[in-house]
Amino acid sequence: MSEIEIEHPGHPANGTDAHAKLGTAGLAALAATIRQWASELGFSALTIGEARLPPAVGEGLRSWLAAGCHGDMDYMVRHASARIHPAGLMPNVSRVISARIHYWPDATPAAEVLGNGALAYISRYALGRDYHKVVRARLQKLAERITSAVPANTRVFTDSAPVLEAEFAQRSGLGWRGKHTLLVARDPGSPPSSGSYFFIGEIFIDLPLPVDAPASNHCGRCTACLPACPTGAIIAPYQLDARRCISYLTIEHPGSIPEPLCPLIGNRIYGCDDCQLVCPWNRRTPQSAEKDFAVRNGLDSASLVSLFAWDEAEFLERTAGSPIRRIGHERWLRNIAVALGNAPRSPELLAALRARSEDASILVREHVGWALGRQGV
Repeated sequence: MSEIEIEHPGHPANGTDAHAKLGTAGLAALAATIRQWASELGFSALTIGEARLPPAVGEGLRSWLAAGCHGDMDYMVRHASARIHPAGLMPNVSRVISARIHYWPDATPAAEVLGNGALAYISRYALGRDYHKVVRARLQKLAERITSAVPANTRVFTDSAPVLEAEFAQRSGLGWRGKHTLLVARDPGSPPSSGSYFFIGEIFIDLPLPVDAPASNHCGRCTACLPACPTGAIIAPYQLDARRCISYLTIEHPGSIPEPLCPLIGNRIYGCDDCQLVCPWNRRTPQSAEKDFAVRNGLDSASLVSLFAWDEAEFLERTAGSPIRRIGHERWLRNIAVALGNAPRSPELLAALRARSEDASILVREHVGWALGRQGV
């Protein structure tokens, strides 16, 4: 890194000082080195964009919130301003560094699990270690490498603060927004890979690094993701109503799942991948080599009855280090009860439901009652 080495005090100065010392060539060299470091840390790609969003983005967010599409996610309203104005999270931020890492695990094929109503389907991103911990730790290492080389201020995010992550990632070329609203990428490497099965995170930095061009949209005329949504949550291309989304209902939503939506959830007990499973760009997504994202506790094809038998202690033990733990045991049982109501009837299934018909949780009892009624009991 001799081309960007400069003297700096033990405590980081601000990006303006570093900019003056590095110059345009030095900043370009630093950006290239940051990409190299990111690759060494296991990131699939890294892009750099400006830390500002056009007014239209804020207007779109406010309209979405006004329509109530955020459901119970009140934090979306409380922190809307910070999402639109990144300087509210880090004063003097100049650039947003976006990085992604692929997670698709070596697991029982999704279609096989979804096609067997007695099994529990868990979104494939949640089968391994909590991505918040994995991605954030690596981004922090990357940020520390940067600040050890040049005087700069940084702040790391991984779905951990009010940041419009996909918006910044698209504007810096990390991928484009698909019609299901998720980020999709196309990598021309050898072999080529593409798709949406990746996590993203950001580093806010006060250095004016050279920015990358926005990503082009490659969805074309394809609308496969819209009818694939089991609950019709993708109400139009690029528009999602979270109140109908299975990921929202099984993870973010704290209360009762609306009865009309329960039959549509099928055996999905944590998240949903359907809109991604039908995306043509995911046909060439490679399996992740990251051990942290490998399947834990056989959750890629576990039976609903066996998971419904977990008490809270077993739930906490089996989901240690997993993103699943964040929903808690009560929502876990709520979700499984709904799936059992949709599952093929069997003596074991009915016995499992009856065993929790007097559960201490009103929420669980309510959904067990729905499931028993759905099973004709």
